[in-house]
Amino acid sequence: MRTIKRIALALVIIGAINWGLIGLFKFDLVASVFGGQGAFLSRVIYALVGLSGLACLSILFNPVEEVEVDTNHQSYRNLNYDTEFGEETDFSKLRESSNEDSVEKKSPENKNRNSTKEKK
Repeated sequence: MRTIKRIALALVIIGAINWGLIGLFKFDLVASVFGGQGAFLSRVIYALVGLSGLACLSILFNPVEEVEVDTNHQSYRNLNYDTEFGEETDFSKLRESSNEDSVEKKSPENKNRNSTKEKK
């Protein structure tokens, strides 16, 4: 099934390029390669591109497939989780000391002390 989807996608891309050429330059590449729009081979290509577009609708509505991880690859053998699962730093002490500093700065006694220091 995967091969069919790739072939369908390739044909849709060919159709998109052909439509882009028609829109921009009024040049039908499929018709010029296979002998005009009425030629049997041109009609077959147009039909295959149309069917491929319908087949690619399934790609549009399918959920995204998960990528399989190759666990035998060298880079996956020695994973380093030190930062992810290591010891966490205790920031609560830091927070407490910063709160005490801010309380000291806000108290009226400290304001008077600071203002007298500034005057000297």
